[in-house]
Amino acid sequence: MDYTGATRRPAANVAVALMVIAAALHAFAVIARALAARQVPWGNMYEFCTTGALLVAAVYLLFLIRKDIRFLGTFASGLVVIMMAAATMGFPTPIAYLQPPLQSPWIVIHVSIAVLASALFTLTFATSILQLIQHRREAKAPAGATGGLAFMRLVPSALSLENWSYRLNAVGFMMWTFTVIAGAIWAEASWGRYWGWDTKEVWSFIIWVVYAGYLHARATRGWTGERAAWLSIIGYACVVFNFTIVNIYFPGLHSYAGLPS
Repeated sequence: MDYTGATRRPAANVAVALMVIAAALHAFAVIARALAARQVPWGNMYEFCTTGALLVAAVYLLFLIRKDIRFLGTFASGLVVIMMAAATMGFPTPIAYLQPPLQSPWIVIHVSIAVLASALFTLTFATSILQLIQHRREAKAPAGATGGLAFMRLVPSALSLENWSYRLNAVGFMMWTFTVIAGAIWAEASWGRYWGWDTKEVWSFIIWVVYAGYLHARATRGWTGERAAWLSIIGYACVVFNFTIVNIYFPGLHSYAGLPS
């Protein structure tokens, strides 16, 4: 069943076309900065955030090729705008060479996967928000009725959204697992130990535990519906806390935010 009314939504098609153009311009900006700095474009908080925003848009558009998920477009593009605003106003950083500890091939492996995992978690956060709204709409509406929030009739059922979120979180979790392992290997090469309970390391592990708990609870304990959505949202809140508060206010071996002191 075509729940999105794909042939009857010209405005949505225009919005997708505009997002493709915006993503192309965004990609040009990220690549231009990388070429200007002669390094990967994720060496500080500004670059991590802008590259992460690009990947959120890119992953959304790639999924759109296989499945009509235009219902997620407002949330995905809204989060991209928020990330870009945060990068521009909160983490402005001039082009500079990487600090010595970051001048390693592991920055390509470790950080790139972390950015991609964060992008997937951003999309599952948006999906979980939609799931909560749809779940409450379905609970309040009588059988066969459309309920409030008319635009939500274009969105799949809460169960479908939950299944999407679960699958994407599973992929993101595997990537985050690799991120933690690669980070430990890089730490051993740089500092002579795999794990030192640095604040950044601790919070990366907390994120891993929260998403592991989410996947385990949903798969084996029957945590579905709103409980699963809230666990997914809590996991993303930990990702945001790790990127912002930990980077800015908790100095440690990972203090490479690039922000002026």
